[in-house]
Amino acid sequence: MRPDPDSAMTTQRPPRDSHFDVLVLAGRRDPNDELARRAGAKHRVLLDIAGEPMLVRVLRTLRDHPRVATLELCSDSPGLVEEIPELANMLASHELRLIGAEATPSRSVLAAIEAREAREEGSRPLLLTTADHALLDHAMLDFVFDDALESPADLLVGLVPERVLVERFPNAKRTYLPFRGERYSGANLFALMTPNAKRVIEFWRRAEHDRKKPWKLVRHFGLASLVLFLLKRLDLAAAFRRVSRTVGVEVEALEIPIAEAAVDVDKVEDWELVNEILSS
Repeated sequence: MRPDPDSAMTTQRPPRDSHFDVLVLAGRRDPNDELARRAGAKHRVLLDIAGEPMLVRVLRTLRDHPRVATLELCSDSPGLVEEIPELANMLASHELRLIGAEATPSRSVLAAIEAREAREEGSRPLLLTTADHALLDHAMLDFVFDDALESPADLLVGLVPERVLVERFPNAKRTYLPFRGERYSGANLFALMTPNAKRVIEFWRRAEHDRKKPWKLVRHFGLASLVLFLLKRLDLAAAFRRVSRTVGVEVEALEIPIAEAAVDVDKVEDWELVNEILSS
């Protein structure tokens, strides 16, 4: 919930830059990627989406948005990126900066943040997204940018309500996080609004090795949180208040009323769905 602007308790923060730096993650979890193999692509981010590589679509969308100040790509295969003429031109014209991926996504993000700090470029908010966000468009970015700038949070996590997804794509299979009253799907859009957001990424790094073992992951938040989560006793706001207390910075959910924001290309069915959407 947004703070009441008329409340005497509201903290006045200095105005934020309305422009965002953007970091796009384009690493692979597994070099033997079945999706890339079935699609005949050298790398998952090079899947053909409506006649062109997925990565090109995502980066062009971001580059052309008037509120994107700088654009950085974190890739485990920089050589493949440089082979694509449009991306090679973006690199040559300094519209895109290319960095190598670290061993895990959290380490890649931390390395990018620390490099920004070393270059004294950490004053603007940072949008974190992924190269498989094939349906990313300017309307989606406008919503995230505007909502994030209105929030007092240090970091915002984009989520799409299940009802929004079901109405738009009734047959699409997505993974949902259950909360009291509603389930949500991740949107692979994270707005790091203040330098304090780095603490969330450091927490992510510590918890990352447990990401496929939910019972271990939740122990980072305590037994009470685990019980309440399993019983679906926490609504979205209450859950994020607990996250904020655990991490030590203000983390907020950013509800995105755009179904396409939750459609990433993680399996063959996603790839087929995205191409069907774009062809129509």
